[in-house]
Amino acid sequence: MHDALNPTRAMGGAAGAAFEIVPGDAAAGLILLCDHASNHVPSEYGSLGLPPSEFTRHIAYDIGAEALTRALAVRFGVPAVLSHFSRLLIDPNRGLDDPTLIMRLSDGAVIPRNARIDAAEREHRIERFYRPYDDAVTRTIDAGMTTGRIPMILSIHSFTPLWKGVPRPWHAGILWDADPRLAQPLIAGLAADPAIVVGDNEPYHGALKGDTLYRHATRRGLAHALVEIRQDLIADPAGVAEWTDRLANVLVDLRIGEAPHKVQFFGSLADSRPT
Repeated sequence: MHDALNPTRAMGGAAGAAFEIVPGDAAAGLILLCDHASNHVPSEYGSLGLPPSEFTRHIAYDIGAEALTRALAVRFGVPAVLSHFSRLLIDPNRGLDDPTLIMRLSDGAVIPRNARIDAAEREHRIERFYRPYDDAVTRTIDAGMTTGRIPMILSIHSFTPLWKGVPRPWHAGILWDADPRLAQPLIAGLAADPAIVVGDNEPYHGALKGDTLYRHATRRGLAHALVEIRQDLIADPAGVAEWTDRLANVLVDLRIGEAPHKVQFFGSLADSRPT
């Protein structure tokens, strides 16, 4: 049964939990995040008024991102924080003042249970889903900081092969704001493979005020990047294994576990953009 219609399935964690922390070495120098790991919706929300087919689409979650995050966490023995709720309920990769925090319309699909959401329900979703995930990220980073090794933060996402009927040429994209320390070496490392088309702040730009990396990395002066993999490339175990190897090889070359890490503030391009 599809996960959105089977709320007792807890996506590998405790039933009803808003997040899962995959354990790892807090001193390893790397923390993985997966904001859109799950398409799960608790039973009291039904299917938000949507047909089940919508929960197989990117509007509900980032296809392949959870499996890739778990595989990388195991490969490096590092902590990972994964969401356990669909972005259709609330998007943890948005600031609380972002108008797309709770989507009423997403890629052509009207979400009936979100269309007339009131302030009380908005606050309820923040307290039940958004804030527990956000707090889990904070605790995981805090644990890394106390080891004396400042962690780098890598967020795992995926994007659709087509947008509005137009093919996207990239196999992967690295999104970043003003801090180049992790992003630029990742771009160079992936682009060293001539078979791979790597987007530099494509298919989206990484300067998004209030998003997960803004809150937890930019404002704390931690090196960070967001990696986007095209969904058709990680939609099955073989694709996940291939991209786990590809990303792992680049991260090994960057000496994540050995390179000196420090807090350094670069600011944010998002702070100067009109809202």
